[in-house]
Amino acid sequence: MTDNEAAIRYVEEHLPEAAAAAVTQAYWQALAEGVPVAVREGDNLVEVSPDGSRRVIKPLEPLTPVPRNGRVDLG
Repeated sequence: MTDNEAAIRYVEEHLPEAAAAAVTQAYWQALAEGVPVAVREGDNLVEVSPDGSRRVIKPLEPLTPVPRNGRVDLG
């Protein structure tokens, strides 16, 4: 395995945790700046306000389970 392949593998292995950390940081930063955020809570899209109040925006379709490292045909 070349150094480049090892670097790519490392990034691929750590991407999910880096993405989760970025989303969490963006969520709290938006609330700290006084901006409401939209999140999924169960089967609802919910607006969370900086004061902690919540408002259901609309119901959502149930999530589609995908096996880890699996693929879903969207076409």
